Amino acid sequence: MAEKLNVSRPTYIQIERGKKELTVGQARIIAELFQMNNKQQAEKKAREAKITSKKQPGQFEAAKFKEVLLYLLEKVGAKPNIGETALFKLIYFIDFDFYEKYGRSLTGATYMKNHHGPTPKQFKAVADEMIVSGELERVRSKYFQYDQKKYLPHRKADRSAFMAIETEQIDNVLARLSDKNGSELRAYSHDDVPWLATDDQSDIDYNLVFQRTQPYSQRDHEMDFLDASASDVLEHLPPLSEEEYNYYMSLPDKK
Repeated sequence: MAEKLNVSRPTYIQIERGKKELTVGQARIIAELFQMNNKQQAEKKAREAKITSKKQPGQFEAAKFKEVLLYLLEKVGAKPNIGETALFKLIYFIDFDFYEKYGRSLTGATYMKNHHGPTPKQFKAVADEMIVSGELERVRSKYFQYDQKKYLPHRKADRSAFMAIETEQIDNVLARLSDKNGSELRAYSHDDVPWLATDDQSDIDYNLVFQRTQPYSQRDHEMDFLDASASDVLEHLPPLSEEEYNYYMSLPDKK
């Protein structure tokens, strides 16, 4: 195996014992040596997807959703391009990107596929409740020649409701996407795999994020798979005896 990986035996022992990391090329070699061809990889991904599909985005957190909405309005709500349609898409990418990275939705909202892109189904009920309570105001305006619904916050978001990684996620989405208007965000969302793979008027499965392509994917899923494959292979290799270990460690390291 050391020869196949083009490393010395002592270096390979360090890899086997977890003291040295594999390179991308070495991980690919191990996968190929153990006949992890495209079909086997697809079967493994299918099994993983079947298990993953049982996961739910989490229970809807109305209080968290309120704070996310208020935070967005504080940060970008005054921009002329940010109306209701743009808010829908920003919250969608916050939730789905967070799910891809951390395995749970930030707000637990459910999103439906419609002509205008992903729509959070709980948005209207939450916004209406906030308007009644005086936390929010809905106004109508014009964005160029188009009618636009905008929301004005009447209080600041409670930032203690967010963990650091949640605030980071929200800020990351805003930095990437908040300069786009509703039409641009709609077009952008229409090329995201979760929207493409969902029937019209149906709920969008969060687990479809694991099939994303660039520039939407937040993780390198191929590398995740190769890392897992290499770890599986190394885990099933027989351990070296103490005598073998001492012998190979005494050899000079060519690398």
